[in-house]
Amino acid sequence: MRKQLTMQAARQAGFTLIELIIVIVIIGILAAVAIPKFLNLSDDAKTGVAQGVAGAAASASASNYAAKQGGLASGVAVANCSVLTTLIQVPTGFSISAAALTAGSTGSCIATDGTHSATFTAFGA
Repeated sequence: MRKQLTMQAARQAGFTLIELIIVIVIIGILAAVAIPKFLNLSDDAKTGVAQGVAGAAASASASNYAAKQGGLASGVAVANCSVLTTLIQVPTGFSISAAALTAGSTGSCIATDGTHSATFTAFGA
């Protein structure tokens, strides 16, 4: 009896063709569902980078405005939004619009990479 079980186990050493086909079909279905979600995440990440650049520029603008109003030497004159690129490290491919800013007031600026953009408020100094 024991010899018969051992021989039967030795014959079933691999997978059947139908088992392999089922696994391939399942992997194909998972790939078809996952790839569009992954591509969407990539687009969301690029939008997030644009929002991050806009947030950093807005924060730098506010800090610079406070420094300028406080009479500190670190305050830089900001007449347009593109000057903010000197206050932060802008990722490659991104730019900040050159919208005019008046000293003592706020203005709307745009950080963009050409495809994804984010709007922020900057202080003129």
